[in-house]
Amino acid sequence: MNKTEFIKAVAAKADLSIKDATAAVDAYTQVIAEALKAGDKVAIANFASYEIKEKAERQGFNPLTKQPITIAASKAPVVKFGKAFKDLFN
Repeated sequence: MNKTEFIKAVAAKADLSIKDATAAVDAYTQVIAEALKAGDKVAIANFASYEIKEKAERQGFNPLTKQPITIAASKAPVVKFGKAFKDLFN
C-alpha cells in the first residue's frame, strides 16, 4: 500500500474527503517528525511509540576493497509497536 492508497483507505474508513484525509495524514507525520526533532518521544496508546535512537561511531569495512572504515555516529527514528497492536496479528 502506498501513500495514495493509504489516504484513500483513511478517507473511506473515517468518512472524509480525499482532501481532508490527505491533510490529516500529512499533519500526523509532521507532528511526529517535529516532536522527534525536538527530542521528544511520541507514544500512542495501544498502537506505537516513536523515538530517536543514537547510533555510536563504529568500525566497518568497504565490501569492495575490504579496507576498514569508520562509520560516523548518527541518529535514526525508531518505531516500536505496542502489545495490543501486535496481538492483532497473532
